[in-house]
Amino acid sequence: MLDPAIQAFLNERKENWLKKKIDSKTTAEQESELTQEANELFTLATWLPDAAKRAKQLSLVSHPAKFSHPSAKTSSIIAVAEKNADGFVRTGNTTGQLDVFGNAAAMDVYKFLSLVLVDGQTVLSHLEQTTPAIQKQFTLPAPSYTELASSLLAIKTTDTDKVVTSAIVKQVYFPVSENNYHLLSILTPSSLMFILKQRINTLRFSEEAKAAREAKKNNQPCDNELAEIYSLTVIGFGGTKPQNISVLNSQNYGTSYLLESLPPILKKRSVNPPKINFFSNSLRLKDFQEDFDKLHKQLSSDTNNIHVRNKRDQLIKNIIYQVADKLWQIRYLDAGWSTSDNYQNLSQQQKIWLDQAYQETRQQQADWQDDIKTGLARWLANSYKTSQGDKALSIDDDNYKPHFIRLIEVCEGALL
Repeated sequence: MLDPAIQAFLNERKENWLKKKIDSKTTAEQESELTQEANELFTLATWLPDAAKRAKQLSLVSHPAKFSHPSAKTSSIIAVAEKNADGFVRTGNTTGQLDVFGNAAAMDVYKFLSLVLVDGQTVLSHLEQTTPAIQKQFTLPAPSYTELASSLLAIKTTDTDKVVTSAIVKQVYFPVSENNYHLLSILTPSSLMFILKQRINTLRFSEEAKAAREAKKNNQPCDNELAEIYSLTVIGFGGTKPQNISVLNSQNYGTSYLLESLPPILKKRSVNPPKINFFSNSLRLKDFQEDFDKLHKQLSSDTNNIHVRNKRDQLIKNIIYQVADKLWQIRYLDAGWSTSDNYQNLSQQQKIWLDQAYQETRQQQADWQDDIKTGLARWLANSYKTSQGDKALSIDDDNYKPHFIRLIEVCEGALL
């Protein structure tokens, strides 16, 4: 007993054949004769051997050459790649079907091989595995199952020993060494191309998308997400005969999408991370000049009491908080920026301090903090001296460095 899918396929082919043969001028006798002829032509015993002979007129491929040029003739390539969770739509990462090109009159053979039988496998899959089920289906008076299978599987034959390209396929000279190149023939992954088209159409025209647009139009709430892809371009293949390019092209009416491909618009970064040292690369003395002038005036006071000292410490803390502002501007950059070769001379302590990629490290470890506190205390002392020039007071490092560090620790909630 024939599989229901095979029987339905033969019945459809028979009905289509009769529709072309029978018209209003056909007599009842002629119609009866044509019906009897169709019944004979579209039995499996008659149709399958003929289909097996025509199978060699088709080629099963993953990357057809005819998308580059309708007259291109190349080897039939079936690319095999492993699945990898790398986030790319590429060969191996999708479940798209293979494509077929060749004589359009033989496309019914591919349609037959694509039939899904009762067990969920296609005819082609059964043939490749030589299953008992397909051998039973293909038990005919003649030819033998082996001959039928061999002829039908010719659709998937790839002559890897003699790879042939075409001069009218897109070519790229890829350098491999000095004065040596590989000449690459660029072919179209038609399955991926039409998977992309299917996803875009789902995104734009699905019932969920329509409901979301209607809700937006009427200013009503909706649980469905609404997404748009702008600047799409429709590209056509094959003109009025898309079937001459490939089966998938014909099924998609000869059109696909081109996504917008433009260079990115780069914004000038207003904050540049330090390449060697935060205190010398990221802090401009002129930004702190007014604060150091006020500090100098306070240090130069003849009065020395608790109010003067508190005012002095408050001025120092104001400078420290401004340094913290610069720090957080850098922390707002994309995490991991310090891994670039541009920052290989930046100390590990400062990378931990500045790069948000080390946020957990900052919370779990404290051995990096001493280096930062010492560096900031040194910058405070040196910046005061530089900003005031000859009028700067002599700052005793033994007294002021510990004092600076104590104030830094008071402000460490903002700094560390």
